[in-house]
Amino acid sequence: MTLLPLPNLNAMIDAISEQKKLPPEVVEEALEEALVKGYERYRRTQAMGDAFDEDYFLNVGVELDLEEEGFRVLASKNIVEEVEIADHQISLTEVQEVAPEAQLGDTVVLDVTPDKEDFGRMAAIQTKQVLSQKLRDYQRMMIQEEFKDVEDPVLNAKVLRFERQSVIMEVSSGVGRPPVEAELPRRDQLPNDNYRANATFRVFLKEVAETPRRGPQIIVSRTNAGLVVYMFENEVPEIQDEIVRIVAVAREANPPGRYVGPRTKIAVDTLERDVDPVGACIGARGSRIQAVVNELHGEKIDVIRWSPDPATYIANALSPARVEMVRLVDPEARQAHVLVPEDQLSLAIGKEGQNVRLAARLTGWKIDIKDIAKYDFDEYVIPMPTEFDEPDEDPDPLEENVAEEALEETAVDGEESVAEAVTDEVVAEEEAAEVVPAEEEVVLADDVEEEEEEEEAIAAETDEDASDDDAEPEVELTEAE
Repeated sequence: MTLLPLPNLNAMIDAISEQKKLPPEVVEEALEEALVKGYERYRRTQAMGDAFDEDYFLNVGVELDLEEEGFRVLASKNIVEEVEIADHQISLTEVQEVAPEAQLGDTVVLDVTPDKEDFGRMAAIQTKQVLSQKLRDYQRMMIQEEFKDVEDPVLNAKVLRFERQSVIMEVSSGVGRPPVEAELPRRDQLPNDNYRANATFRVFLKEVAETPRRGPQIIVSRTNAGLVVYMFENEVPEIQDEIVRIVAVAREANPPGRYVGPRTKIAVDTLERDVDPVGACIGARGSRIQAVVNELHGEKIDVIRWSPDPATYIANALSPARVEMVRLVDPEARQAHVLVPEDQLSLAIGKEGQNVRLAARLTGWKIDIKDIAKYDFDEYVIPMPTEFDEPDEDPDPLEENVAEEALEETAVDGEESVAEAVTDEVVAEEEAAEVVPAEEEVVLADDVEEEEEEEEAIAAETDEDASDDDAEPEVELTEAE
């Protein structure tokens, strides 16, 4: 069999494997595919303009000989009586000269390796180009498989070089895995970072590009809010144990103003009464939050307590400013007015509006900061929600509550209130007696007359007895005389 030499084939495979961080088997497979494309270019050049479809050379393969440091081109052909396509068919007579047992319809593999001079310069260039492309494809495929399901989104990275405004870094998906190149774009860089050669940083895995692109296909970030969340999860055991949960994060790593630094607001909460979520994130003497701040090179971080009440949540989000009142002027549009003293206005708004901007992003409400001394409460009337479509027919629950509260107050006002209540009951009974039917009134009148006659009779008997008693002493006195 003909063998086309490839000087230093083994050294070339090892060098490519080391440079591209690919296994030697993958490099060999890519080289074989590239040599097939080179052979296609050779055949197209020989055909002098004959058209070949994409599937024409599927029967062609390349075999590398690592010991002899060369390669052979092999083609599988069908045995036929009369050859119509020489690249795919061979006559039975020609085959039986070598293999008498061959039959029509069988397939044989033949060496179709061209001579070194015939292979040509253009075929060699085509092989080199295809090899580079195949190596990039294999590298991209392996990176996607390695990083698409990575459990840890935060990676350790080392600065390699600079390309335009991007930083090319070296990252690894885990222990024992070969490092690959990643790109840190300008928009994902922190202004406080110093990206010098061989400097190490912790970066957030932002994207693994699936489409072919020049340069690294892994995009990392230092400005992503997920980086802050991950660091708090590592520094706070209560978050790892799910005792404290992170509800929302708002981060402004690249402020629009020149005189404003990066800042983050993070809202935390817990279901345990004995646990202070804010204190757990800050740590003893700020040790836990200081570790996060040091990693982010001095970025300001505000940890606030989340609340289901929007007014309380908004007031907490404007920390460290002291809020006097929060008015939810339009709950449907999520618009709120925050009233603060005059000396707290600048603190609540922050430098170039950063504090209120982050609070609005954290809570999801549109926040307007107002001076409480100059605020006109009559101008902004908060609409009361209506629960009933027909208030005239159905009773107003608010009025019922007011009436019940009035009765409760009457019952506990004191002796005068009790006397007034009793008087009201008597008046109510008299009014009820006035509406009794006429027959009942007559019966009541007769009973009254009978009672009066009985009383008069008893009074008359009493008068007679009294007169008899008065007379007896007079008689006794007379007899005594």
